[in-house]
Amino acid sequence: MNVILDTDFLLHSVRNKVDIFAELKRICTFPYEVCIFESTLEELKGKKDEKLARAFIKDKVNIIKSDKSKKVDELVLNQENIAVCTNDKELKEKLKKKNIPVITLRQSKYLVIDNVL
Repeated sequence: MNVILDTDFLLHSVRNKVDIFAELKRICTFPYEVCIFESTLEELKGKKDEKLARAFIKDKVNIIKSDKSKKVDELVLNQENIAVCTNDKELKEKLKKKNIPVITLRQSKYLVIDNVL
C-alpha cells in the first residue's frame, strides 16, 4: 500500500517537528511505502518551509510521476491501494466516501489513522 503525503500535511509535520516516519511505523499495521506526487513537490515551491520539508523527505519517499496540470487532490482520488496523509477537511470527506484510509495529524504531535480496511 502507498501512503501518500499531501503538501499541507508535510509542511505542518515539519513545522511541528513530528517524525512522520516513526509515527507511520507506530500506527500502520500493514506493509506500506511512503510516497509523494511530483505535483506536491511543485506545490512546495516558494513555501516558507520548503527547504526543511524537502530535506526531511529526501531519500525517504518514493516520488510518483504525475500530470502537473492536475490538482494533487484529483491525482490522489484516482489512485488505488493507498492511504492518504492529509488534514484537508474536504479531501478527507472525499476519501472516506471512497473507503480510503486517512491519516491525520492530531494536536500537532502525533498521527492517527481512520477508515482502515
